[in-house]
Parts: sequence; C-alpha cells; structure tokens
Amino acid sequence: MSGSRLRGRVAIVTGAAGGIGQAIACRLVQEGAGVLLADLDGEACTAAAAELNRLALPGKAVGAQLDVTQRSDWSRAVRLARRRFGYPNVLVNNAGTVGVHGLDGVTEQEWERVVDVCQRGTWLGMQATLPCMQLAGGGAVVNLASVLGLVGSTAAFAYHGAKGAVRAMTAAAAVQLAPQRIRVNAVYPGMVRTPMTQHLPEQFVAEFVRATPMGRQATPQEIAGAVLFLVSDDASYVTGAELVVDGGYTAR
Repeated sequence: MSGSRLRGRVAIVTGAAGGIGQAIACRLVQEGAGVLLADLDGEACTAAAAELNRLALPGKAVGAQLDVTQRSDWSRAVRLARRRFGYPNVLVNNAGTVGVHGLDGVTEQEWERVVDVCQRGTWLGMQATLPCMQLAGGGAVVNLASVLGLVGSTAAFAYHGAKGAVRAMTAAAAVQLAPQRIRVNAVYPGMVRTPMTQHLPEQFVAEFVRATPMGRQATPQEIAGAVLFLVSDDASYVTGAELVVDGGYTAR
C-alpha cells in the first residue's frame, strides 16, 4: 500500500542494506519519497532498491555504497540523490555498529570502530546534507540513537558513549538549524530483532528482553513507523525531541 505523506521529499537512509534501515527506506518509498538506500554493502542496497521499485513506486529508490565514516563517500551519495531525485531534504542516520564489552574490557579498536561509525558517521551525514536542505528551504533529520544513550548498563561501554554523543549532537543541531526550517530529532530503540542483534551474545539479549516490560524485541517496522512520523509534516513543530521506542525498557 502506498501513500502520499512524503510526496516530493528526497531522503537518504544509511545502514539500509537490511534491518531497521531497510524497513525505514521501505516506509519512506511507500509514502512517496525518492529514497537513496546507502550502506557499506552497496550491492545489497542496489538489490533492495530494485525490490522496492518493483513493489512500490517504480524509480523511487536507488541503492549506493556508502562508508559513513568517509566524507568523500558522503559527497558522492548526496550528488547521486540530487541527480536522481532533487535536493535531499530528509536524512536518516541509521548506520551503526555495536560492541558488547564493559569499561574494563573495551579495547581501543572496539572503541574506535563503534565511535567512528555511530558518532562520526552521524556528524558527517548532517554536515554533508545541510547545504541541500538549506537550498531546499528546510528539511528533517532523524538520528538513530539507542536507549543505551539514555541509561547505563554493565556492558557495551563504547556504544553507550557513541549513542550518548548522538543524543547531544541531535540537541545541538536542532537548536542551530531550527531558524532554517530544518528539524533534527532522535529515535531511541530498545532491543530490535535485526541481523546485527542476532549476532549479540544470547545472554545479553535475553537479559535485555527480561528487563523490557513488553517482554519482547521490537520489529524493524515498529522503528520505521516512528521515523516516518518525525520526517513527516505531522511532526512539523517537533525538533530536538527524543522519541523512545523501547517497549517500556526505560520506564522501569
């Protein structure tokens, strides 16, 4: 089923080869946006875009390889989106990676990998798309943070640090860009059933689910619905917001 809530919008979604990112891209295409699906796995994005074009609106999706930690890759992605659809005015910074070690076990390699993708990638994405949003007369950014950017735990120390930084950057960008009609918000998922979380230690996942009042993991589609709201006109007066989608995890 397709709609028109995002007709005329041009979006870039990172980490879109699967999981949450692909679900987000699907919802945006279904609502009429032209969407660039970007991921380190460019072939998977191209295949996903072709499937979206077949199932939804032909020509509304395109896939591309993007390393979110590289400024040159961002420049190419923005040029491609602009060439295919027009000025990008929606950005969903979804790409991420996780490390499970606590403070005493996290290595410099793990720290650098997690912070580089989650924090640096979010910063570069906002910076790369800002000129197009300014030329378009406004836009909407959604940064995928995490409940671990809001509360503590005994593991995933680097991930806590990176997602806490995403929270702070979202607030700073929201204040700075509001006069330019660019809204910046963050979504804070709890545990979501994706290929990435399926590779986490079973005990870690089980303990997280036990601590979640709803007693289950989220689906990627449930996160995509929250993102759709924030990039749509239904959220026209919403910026700097923290939309928590965690089954009650942080309400304990």
